[in-house]
Amino acid sequence: MSPALASRRLFLTFLAFLVLLPIFHDKISGQDDDVISVDSSIVVLNASITDQSGKAVGGLGQKLFRVFEEGVEQEITAFSAEETPFAVVILLDTSGSMEQRVSLARSAALQFLNGLRIDDNAAIYAFDTEVKLVRDFSNSRDLGDLFYDLKAEGMTVLNDAIFTAAQALGKRPEKRRAIVVLSDGADTMSKRNADKALQAASAVNATIYTVDMSSVTDNSRERLQNQGVLKNFAEKTGGRFVSTPGGVAMRDTFKRIVEELGSQYTLAFQPANLKKDGKWRSLELRVARPNLTIRTRKGYRAPKG
Repeated sequence: MSPALASRRLFLTFLAFLVLLPIFHDKISGQDDDVISVDSSIVVLNASITDQSGKAVGGLGQKLFRVFEEGVEQEITAFSAEETPFAVVILLDTSGSMEQRVSLARSAALQFLNGLRIDDNAAIYAFDTEVKLVRDFSNSRDLGDLFYDLKAEGMTVLNDAIFTAAQALGKRPEKRRAIVVLSDGADTMSKRNADKALQAASAVNATIYTVDMSSVTDNSRERLQNQGVLKNFAEKTGGRFVSTPGGVAMRDTFKRIVEELGSQYTLAFQPANLKKDGKWRSLELRVARPNLTIRTRKGYRAPKG
């Protein structure tokens, strides 16, 4: 068998694993509503590579990539640079603190949906005191009356919303997954903390993009703290924090996010450290080409034996 054919068969096996992963995931996560974990010896990274202007960079070969876990280089066992459909959950904050900006957040969600390609799938959830499904995964741009009837009221369960989005994405066949959060960043009532939400997103390899919907005239310390929360979700998962609340800049940013998600690089490796100790392990991805920005998740939680 030629090396090229052997490599292709290995990658097809890897893709089959990703399709079966949600089935396996359901079996282990259903036992504990607060745990989303995959007892797998394969770690998958979706990476967005952009140039100095912020444009997605394609055409990079596997030989340019190096992956490190806790500072130790790992062998890349699967690699894909092809454009491929993705699944995304849009989380729309409809809590009382968003009273003056729900219509702006709804408009932002529509802008993002309008940029999706025909094979991409998006679900929409609204969250205030609870998390509510507005529309399940679909490639349609049509939205029901519930989307337009959303009103701002109640408390905020941002962390629970991200956890719920991760659960939904864990059941999807797409290997590229994202969560887009449209919120002012406040959380007043979640059952789960930010770390638990991040772990859930990491377990299903979801990239989080956060859009700050707070008022641009608000210079309070609370707003800075909430922005820090949104930035942390984005940075830890390889996503982006968007501070612009609307206009042309918002449209252009969403266009770039869709472009990124469709042209991400997907890599996989089997960790040299196979201990099932439940510890957080840091990840670093390097590309042997200058002046590039590399965004991928910062680590993962090892399975616990």
